[in-house]
Amino acid sequence: MAFISINPHTEKENARFAYMSDDDLQLALSRSWKGFKTWRKHPIKERCRLVHRLAKELESNREAYAISITTEMGKPITEARAEIDKCVLLARYYADNAPKQLASKSIHTEDAASYVQYDPLGVVFGIMPWNYPFWQVMRFAIPTLLAGNSVLVKHAPSVPLSSLAIEEAFVNSGFPDYAFQQLFISETQAKTVVESKQVRAVSLTGSEKAGRAVASIAGGALKKCVLELGGSNALLVFPDADFDTAVDLAFKGRFGNAGQSCIAAKRIIIPSEWEEQFSQALIKKMSSLVMGDPLSDKTTHGPMARKDLAKELEKQMDASEKMGAIKRYGGKRKGCRFEPTLLTNVKPGMPAFDEETFGPLACITTYSDINEGIKLAKNTRFGLGIALVTKHVQRARQLAKKFEDGSVFINQWVKSDPRLPFGGQKSSGFGRELSHEGILEFVNVKTIRV
Repeated sequence: MAFISINPHTEKENARFAYMSDDDLQLALSRSWKGFKTWRKHPIKERCRLVHRLAKELESNREAYAISITTEMGKPITEARAEIDKCVLLARYYADNAPKQLASKSIHTEDAASYVQYDPLGVVFGIMPWNYPFWQVMRFAIPTLLAGNSVLVKHAPSVPLSSLAIEEAFVNSGFPDYAFQQLFISETQAKTVVESKQVRAVSLTGSEKAGRAVASIAGGALKKCVLELGGSNALLVFPDADFDTAVDLAFKGRFGNAGQSCIAAKRIIIPSEWEEQFSQALIKKMSSLVMGDPLSDKTTHGPMARKDLAKELEKQMDASEKMGAIKRYGGKRKGCRFEPTLLTNVKPGMPAFDEETFGPLACITTYSDINEGIKLAKNTRFGLGIALVTKHVQRARQLAKKFEDGSVFINQWVKSDPRLPFGGQKSSGFGRELSHEGILEFVNVKTIRV
């Protein structure tokens, strides 16, 4: 068994890497734990200086890193460059703000002194996905390292070249080799890492199934974990919404990264009287997508990352059609290539409504009145995010309280931002990444009274 990099455009193998031995894994664990004791003593200003150097390293090698993303998981090169740019933004945000976010906080009491300080936990293990191979790792690793922890990462087995490139970026920026280590390990070995006494916490971004498995192991070992899992986000369009804005948000929210995003617009819920006009307008935008070599700047829609993922999406689409959904556009698959597709008449009980559809499949559900629309939007076991499209912003702000989601976006699509916390609840996981809340996930919040 191995980590295998396959170009989804050509379906040819880029490279493969064998799993590391159990002995080498134990050495990596030991190096990380011993290194943590040194790393935690580095002044916060020094850690921030290294993260600023990391931002420059990412900028300087933007094209090479973008190519590694595109050739491994297929996203258009323009989107891969944007992913690197977002990592640069993240690095500079935390390098500028971490000292304030981690500063001790004085509390007024009757004592001579009372304060809270934020100490690092130790070794933190990250299990990361393939869909944003640089961004997902960076948004976990950067705040975790700045908090004084050392980091181990098991990346997705399909993006080993990106994993090596990320490790190289940290080394080239001056981080000690024990601070960030990537591991080519099996699921069985990953379980060993979670259970290891040298590991204090776990962060996973991935599927609901993987999250449940890791949470079970971490819980058995009484270890903190953060889970950022799947989603079936709704784009709820109110009858008073601006039509063009709604169509644009549905298009951009569903088809970025070929729909392979946990926060994509997976359920588009619109007034029934809008269905035909909305479908035609969305199809017009979908037809403008250019499929081709993702390394070309002209390509705007790449292949899906793996053939098995494309087959699974096809299965969900076909099953929904048999249950009454209507295919209005696209729907053809060849290898990893999946045409941008539109299904209408999608209803609860169909895979396209109930399950997470991870690919370029837009699904329209209609409602007769807004109360029914709200009920449909809330009809999901997931709780990652929702977007509301309406001209009555104040009403939408009040309605935001009623949705059991980690994020509510009004008149824009759901997206992550280093300045704001990100995460979900219910089957979308728990804990937060990014912003002040994210950097405090893996610290010991310590109370001191004098």
